[in-house]
Amino acid sequence: MSAEGVDGGARRVLVAGASGTIGRAVVKALIEQGHAAFALLRSGADQPAELAEATILHDDLCDPSGLGRSLAEHRIDAVISCIASRSGAPKDAEAADFRSNLNLLNAAEQSGADHFILLSAICVQRPLLAFQHAKIAFERALKASRIDHTIVRPTAFFKSLSGQIDRVLAGKPFLIFGNGELTRCKPISDADLARYIVDCLHLPERRGATLPIGGPGPAITLKQQGELLFEAAGREPRFRTVPVGLFDAAAGVLSLGERYSDWFAEKAEYARIARYYATQSMLVLDPVSGEYSAEATPEFGQDTLIDHYRAQIAARTRRGAQ
Repeated sequence: MSAEGVDGGARRVLVAGASGTIGRAVVKALIEQGHAAFALLRSGADQPAELAEATILHDDLCDPSGLGRSLAEHRIDAVISCIASRSGAPKDAEAADFRSNLNLLNAAEQSGADHFILLSAICVQRPLLAFQHAKIAFERALKASRIDHTIVRPTAFFKSLSGQIDRVLAGKPFLIFGNGELTRCKPISDADLARYIVDCLHLPERRGATLPIGGPGPAITLKQQGELLFEAAGREPRFRTVPVGLFDAAAGVLSLGERYSDWFAEKAEYARIARYYATQSMLVLDPVSGEYSAEATPEFGQDTLIDHYRAQIAARTRRGAQ
């Protein structure tokens, strides 16, 4: 372990998945803390404005040897992977969550980098979906590698809880599953999560650790998320219940064709993903009781979901006025 890795000194850090919302926030946090940020983008991909101060690399994740040479050439000290499949479909999950990360890990080892930080997900505690199994497979490979590692497993992102903003602003009810209290989470903002990830570079106690992390509590239910959104919009809460059984029915029908068609396989998995998030809390899972625990879920940061909702509503109002 290098001295720079534990004393807070500046590091040369590659961020994979840098074009995503979390990746962009990580690059920003790196630069704010005085690190040299290198953003890995797909060849031909547009460069987000947030990456203007980073060094852009267009190396191929399917070519670990070439990527390893590039990392060595740029003297990369540490790698932060924010790679994730876009759809969660089985083939996409295998390619992104496992293979791309594995190639990146091999390149990091080849280049002499001394720390690999993985952005994973808290839902891998109870793996029922293809992308969760792919993430776990890579976590195992990372733990078995010769490079120091940190695995960060965040709870829900603010972005993932923002899908009904336009619906509420259009005067429609907020959709809930069951009574709206089947699940809970401690959502965390992009900026707070990015700071937590970047702090892993210089905190020795986070090396070799798997770290669940949420935003500032308390844990909230889906119904409470809706109440916060209506409060931010200045409207009276209105809810509509969606039966969880709809997802079971959809998955059951679509699964009949998944052996014969990638399209059916993807759609069936989407239905299973929807059911999972409708019924499973994004909190630390107690291995003894099998129950989710808000008390056991660590908290970090200061950004709140209602402030995020207010900012998103204000941005939409400005755009509508233009």
